[in-house]
Amino acid sequence: MRITIQDVAREAGVSVATVDRVLNRRPGVRPATVQRVEAAADKLAYQPDRLAARLARARDYRFCFILPKGTNTFMQNLQAEVEAAAQRLSVERVRISVHQVDVFDAQALADELESLGDSYDGVAVVALDHPLVREALNGLVEAGVKVVTLVSDAPGSKRAHYVGIDNTAAGRTAAMLLGRFVGPRSPEKGPGKVGLIAGSLALRDHVERQFGFEQIMAREFPHLEVLPVREGRDDYEKVEAVTRALLAETPDMVGIYNVGAGNRGIVRALEAAGRQRDIVFIAHDLTPFTRKQLVRGTIDAVINQDPGHEARSAARVLLSACEGFDFVADQERIRIDVFLRDNIP
Repeated sequence: MRITIQDVAREAGVSVATVDRVLNRRPGVRPATVQRVEAAADKLAYQPDRLAARLARARDYRFCFILPKGTNTFMQNLQAEVEAAAQRLSVERVRISVHQVDVFDAQALADELESLGDSYDGVAVVALDHPLVREALNGLVEAGVKVVTLVSDAPGSKRAHYVGIDNTAAGRTAAMLLGRFVGPRSPEKGPGKVGLIAGSLALRDHVERQFGFEQIMAREFPHLEVLPVREGRDDYEKVEAVTRALLAETPDMVGIYNVGAGNRGIVRALEAAGRQRDIVFIAHDLTPFTRKQLVRGTIDAVINQDPGHEARSAARVLLSACEGFDFVADQERIRIDVFLRDNIP
């Protein structure tokens, strides 16, 4: 049987209006009465009907999701999932808007954040770990806006929560897969080389993936030399140029790990060089393109995060923060999926 506010009022010996004032932290109730109501609610394990309370609000909750501009298919999928979540939550008095910005540009991202002021109750942002961005995030928090980082974190800021995978673990996973797929090297062949491509080392998720990857490669596969990371800004044309240069400079390259997006560029470069079968290629995020390349065998494994889960999780966490309730940590943990061509869903 569901415990109601009327049950709490009877247990505490006060009116329903008094219980409502206490539970919603409104003034005008004596401290002794507050303690009696809170004790009654604890005793009865009362859980408020959050949806009913939300529908009774005089205004909607307003959330803003700040996502990257560009050709990154995963981010386009994430935006579609945010828009789907917005449609579902609209009947619960929650309004979600999407702003796009070049998240590789710290000044542009900080300016966008600062322009929001207190127009929103909550903000979810694919963050750049940069002092300008951290200060802009802190300014929002100080203005009373609830902030979560999404996919890429800014841990030095005052944000309430990070919604995304453990990127260091993702990098370690990529290294273990690549090292085992390459296998041992004979003395005649010598050490093989591994190319490492990132979108930007200003993105926390890319830095953490690089760290995890290099950690495992050095410890478990010392016969493989990881080349210095190169940046492609998640743009497939820039990534293609970076990959072509790597292939030209490194004839003994045996593997590539793409920390970010732009996988189309790597595939083009590998096919142009005729090396799409002899280089182990580990990528991120299952999209129609990476799915096709898994089946073809050009990509050997994809490290995936669920954009739908991330979009819904960010909205739930923002709602919990606005309503003053704890969220369920296990429900909001974003898992790492590993897809080979044999287990594509």
